[in-house]
Amino acid sequence: MTVTSIAVTSTKDTSNTGAWLVMLLAGVFEVGYAISVGGSEGFTVLGWSASAVIFFLLTLYCLSVALKKIDVGIGYAVWAGIGAVGAALLGPVFFDETLTPVRALWLAVIIGGVVWLKLADSPKLATNQGAAAEPDAERE
Repeated sequence: MTVTSIAVTSTKDTSNTGAWLVMLLAGVFEVGYAISVGGSEGFTVLGWSASAVIFFLLTLYCLSVALKKIDVGIGYAVWAGIGAVGAALLGPVFFDETLTPVRALWLAVIIGGVVWLKLADSPKLATNQGAAAEPDAERE
């Protein structure tokens, strides 16, 4: 790896961290949207309906900003995972829902998948994979 590629990688890493923070924010807004839609009762309750529209616009905006730096497939999966887990955990708080042990198990699987997707997009892993691929490129 050359000095130039290390400098470029370092710059990309910083912006990628910001994208992941915006992705996390998009996920939080997605949870707010899901809970608001649930409370809107088919958009017949004004307060919940207005909240749903606001959270919807915020989540889509943050998601679109984050996807400038994060691959769409990874970003969408993380965003949807955060929304699903958050809504499932907060559903019993706001509504007459139950969180059974089986549901909790599958939510843990989703959380594990989201964590592994984030790790797969980590700069350190990408640098190690890139360094491993360079010797093959030099042989050609």
